[in-house]
Amino acid sequence: MTSTVVSRERASERGSFDLRVILAFLSIYILWGTTFLAIRIAVREVPPLFAAGTRMFLAGVILFSFMWLRGASRPTALQWRNLAILGSLMFVLDYGLLFWAEKYVPSGIAAVLSATVPLMTISLEMLAFRMQPFRWSLVGAVLLGFCGVGVLLLPDPHQSLPIVPCVAILLGTSGWCLGTVLSKKLVLPESRPVTSGGSMMIGGAVLLMLSAAFGELHRWPHVSRSAALALAYLILFGSVLAFTAYVWLLGRMPASKVSSYAYVNPVVAVALGYFAAGEPITTHVVMGAALVLVSVYLILRTNRKRAKA
Repeated sequence: MTSTVVSRERASERGSFDLRVILAFLSIYILWGTTFLAIRIAVREVPPLFAAGTRMFLAGVILFSFMWLRGASRPTALQWRNLAILGSLMFVLDYGLLFWAEKYVPSGIAAVLSATVPLMTISLEMLAFRMQPFRWSLVGAVLLGFCGVGVLLLPDPHQSLPIVPCVAILLGTSGWCLGTVLSKKLVLPESRPVTSGGSMMIGGAVLLMLSAAFGELHRWPHVSRSAALALAYLILFGSVLAFTAYVWLLGRMPASKVSSYAYVNPVVAVALGYFAAGEPITTHVVMGAALVLVSVYLILRTNRKRAKA
């Protein structure tokens, strides 16, 4: 009996140094952090709705088909309906607006604005759906984060940010957060990859239809090699590989640890935008990003303590 316990403890210790875990965390930290610059490169030439739709539809087909070939159960009619709801909120609204906005907003700024996901999610859970008790500590953290957004949007002599695209990113982010909260209430497939693949597939299809409806395909430009590679990178690395790593981590690590990507991705995106694309890092960017990231950290830390209790 004692030897069994010791062996389990040793296995647990080895698990804490599992190379697969490290690589998976690096995937969601680095790959998701780099997708903002890849989007910026892609939408310079590829119409934004078409680019977003292509990314989501192909990634969804790959992920869904992979799980189907592995024997995963197909969604029921009710589950397909719920997947369509999630796909509309989390992929059509969020990524459609994000891809459009990045034609006008630097990738680093887009990443910081998108980092408000925990702020909006906790606000919906606490104020709209009553899924969490009201706590002033969380309210203070949320307000701190939105103060950071306000600092980003203040007039800056070194960098003029267009307000409408920035607000569009925040609106799209709210769609992602609403989908996240609703996913806890809707009847969905037991397999997370099936849920994600199905909702991505539906969301991508809707985005492609919207692209056609808005006439994007009638003014198709010449696509350079860099734009094509950026789109391929988004599909294979940003969606399929990084999301697979994310789902794999959720099955092995506390969600509070996995969600740490929320305050790592903006740092990666801002640094990459500065060194690779020459995007400016102004005082407003530093101050606004710092307030948002501190807010995200406080929210995640508070939830982690509550989970332990």
